Amino acid sequence: MAFLSSLTRTQKEAVGLLQIGTFLEYFDLMLYVHMAVLLNDLFFPKTDSKTAALLTAFAFCSTYLLRPFGALFFGYVGDHLGRKTTVIMTTMIMAISCIVMASLPTYAQIGITAAWLVTLCRVAQGLSSMGEILGAEIYMTEITKPPARYPSVGLIGCASRFGTVAALGVAMLVTSQGFNWRNGFWIGAAIALVGSIARTRLRETPDFVDMKRQLKKVIEDAEEKRPQDVEELKVVREALEREKVSWKTIYAYFSFASGGAVSLYFSYFYCGGLLKEMGYTAQAIIYQNFFVAITELVGMTIAVFLSYRIYPLKILKFKMLLFIPFLCVLPFLLSNSPTPLLIFFIQVVGITLGLSSIPANAILYSHFPVFKRFTYTSFIYAISRSLMAVLTSFGIAYLTSFLGPWGLYFIFVPLIFSFLWGISHYEKLEHRTERSFFGSLFQWRGAPEKTSSSICDASMEYKTVAEK
Repeated sequence: MAFLSSLTRTQKEAVGLLQIGTFLEYFDLMLYVHMAVLLNDLFFPKTDSKTAALLTAFAFCSTYLLRPFGALFFGYVGDHLGRKTTVIMTTMIMAISCIVMASLPTYAQIGITAAWLVTLCRVAQGLSSMGEILGAEIYMTEITKPPARYPSVGLIGCASRFGTVAALGVAMLVTSQGFNWRNGFWIGAAIALVGSIARTRLRETPDFVDMKRQLKKVIEDAEEKRPQDVEELKVVREALEREKVSWKTIYAYFSFASGGAVSLYFSYFYCGGLLKEMGYTAQAIIYQNFFVAITELVGMTIAVFLSYRIYPLKILKFKMLLFIPFLCVLPFLLSNSPTPLLIFFIQVVGITLGLSSIPANAILYSHFPVFKRFTYTSFIYAISRSLMAVLTSFGIAYLTSFLGPWGLYFIFVPLIFSFLWGISHYEKLEHRTERSFFGSLFQWRGAPEKTSSSICDASMEYKTVAEK
């Protein structure tokens, strides 16, 4: 917790409020996901096992498919009205969707309408989560400085995993102790409402406020002193607002963002399906996933706190170099009558060493323009998650049915190469390496950090135009 001593009181308060909000958001979001084996029977018509598997995949994908629209909406709100407005709105949307879910009649009561309504609620939750975690992480990126920035942003990701653990805990109570599943959604809705109110205490980020203030001041000064330059300044402003990012940076961020959905589906749903084939009940699968989630949370928390002392991209590189040998032997492990204990080991390794950008998210965001940071990152994130949710949930099902465990290579191998290339690209942006892609994979020491700042560059351009 050494990094906390370098934060101001306002920054510490923001860390706490954003973590609480993200925890609640992901608790509500994942509550249905991890109880899908139970709730699908309540809200969807009874079907055979293969159709049930497709319904589970559909429930998983419905959270992601419309995220690009949410990214465009919340990206616009975040870049024009502010980061604070966005994180308050997302929590309110999640609270409303949970209230609907908690009071929704089942398929037995209202027929197919129940299936449509629950799907709409899942879509709303997916849209809400799109603005939530990115809004919170961008907020912390813009109010802190390295190296405290890395764990401050990383803790937001830890809060989302803690929400997953809590959701699995409630799912365990529902399946083993007779706890009413509706009460879980009511609790989530109530706390989300409280979290929305608490977030009104947040202040807007300095980067966003300063850019807006400087933009306004320069134009006002020009109107008073040199009115003929106002149009020129407006052109410069519009050019900055439309500032482009190189396709390499876009693809690198896409590579990082794509990994999360794959690791999530493989560790919890694909492996959960293997356990079901072994005769595990829904209760037993949820119980095992609960301990997998705890292990993931512990591993992620360790990585986040290490990022205060160790450069985050080095942590990701080290994890990938451990994950590759595991992937090489994975089909052999799954082909030779795996035991539940072996499946647990595979789940733990897959989720702790898998394709996750935490704790390097702050580095990824800092290389996008302030005026378009929310829009760029949220839209790329949404597209990657939507695409990978479909390719993973349906692709793994069909590939493994024809090729067995070897079909996993068709998903993981391209993603790992893209992920490693993304690390190399961001190391170059951070002036950490000048080596080639393969050469940089084994480079552990680099030049001093020279993180760029879009706000400073934009401010200098405004001042230059004003002076002219």
